[in-house]
Amino acid sequence: MSEVKVTTLGNGLRVAVDEMPEVESVSLGIWVACGTRHESAELNGMAHMLEHMAFKGTRTRSARAIAEEIENVGGSLNAYTGREITAYHASVLKEDVALGVELVADILRNSVFDPDELQRERGVILQEIGQALDTPDDLVFDQFQEIALPDQPLGRPVLGTAESVEAIGRDHLFAFLARHYTASNMVLSAAGRVEHDQLVDLAEKYFGSVARTPANAPPTVPLSYVGGDGREVRTLEQAHLVLGCQGIGYRDPDYYASVVYSTLLGGGMSSRLFQRIREERGLVYGIHSFNAAYADGGLFGIYAGTGEDDLAELVPAVCEEFAGVADTLTEAELMRARAQIKAGTLMSLESSGARCEQAARHLLVHGRPLPYPEIVARIEAVDQQAVRRVARRLLQGSLTLAALGPVDALEPLDSIAARLAA
Repeated sequence: MSEVKVTTLGNGLRVAVDEMPEVESVSLGIWVACGTRHESAELNGMAHMLEHMAFKGTRTRSARAIAEEIENVGGSLNAYTGREITAYHASVLKEDVALGVELVADILRNSVFDPDELQRERGVILQEIGQALDTPDDLVFDQFQEIALPDQPLGRPVLGTAESVEAIGRDHLFAFLARHYTASNMVLSAAGRVEHDQLVDLAEKYFGSVARTPANAPPTVPLSYVGGDGREVRTLEQAHLVLGCQGIGYRDPDYYASVVYSTLLGGGMSSRLFQRIREERGLVYGIHSFNAAYADGGLFGIYAGTGEDDLAELVPAVCEEFAGVADTLTEAELMRARAQIKAGTLMSLESSGARCEQAARHLLVHGRPLPYPEIVARIEAVDQQAVRRVARRLLQGSLTLAALGPVDALEPLDSIAARLAA
């Protein structure tokens, strides 16, 4: 497998290419170190609004022309917004790489943010927010985030609120773009049937004049975990819960151990939570654990959806599994979890989209692409001692509980904490 090649342009923008000569297509895009954590409270949802508006017309193309031009060659153009990263990505055949890069550059550098389009898209996003509010198994994760990380950008919803989205104006979009979409904050990444020199030349042509990132750019607000108890009684068929604590970030030495721990606890059908709580006791339809990692920290949590009558039995059962891993971990569980993660990592080698995104994210988080053999070695190095250390570490801090639905019978958070400390 070829090594990811990286070139830094004179303005600081990085170009990463993972060549896959065996395929006929290319995945490419711009990844920007900008997301929800870079917004003010008053303009929460700005990064997501900007992502939407990038497709709504440039100085030379209408929104329809953007869509038609990429689809005329059988390609696709899309984007997403996260809490730390926003991405604009395309998939094209090898002969259309130049068009793909030019389209991504056009929507990022030449968008006009037409006032009528802005008003229409504001309505679309308000509908999106409304849909999220009507989806309790999604909403409970935003509640968990806000309770765990209150009064800080990382604790706010990616979509924003109806009030904050209404406040976003055209001038705000231009100012946000100028402040955050600067050269060192951006990576142009590609994987597939593309040559490194070709992409560097296209990067120079379309992104070489992007403004440098100022040396005195304001620092990102650091993650500050607080935790607490947040429950909302609603008339629903199911109760939705997320119970968790402070997690482990991408740059933490225990990151890979935390991924293995989360996988064996609640990462698949063979995991403890799934087998013991869903299969053996029938207390839930859905249950899983997760480690939401950020550059400087993270959140660990267990999600469960259950009927009101099973709530009283569910929480002690979850606590028993959460608290028990450190003392009862088996080598078989550890080997199975490592195998799952390693297989997923190696299977992603077959996807140009996954390889493109991974190179970009690694550059933004670690400053270099992590070679696949290094990733596999880090996974294989996770032993029982490392997983036990992570299991105990997660239980040391304060808890966060988000609960939504018929949750009147849910015991107090201090009672749950006592179960985990026993």
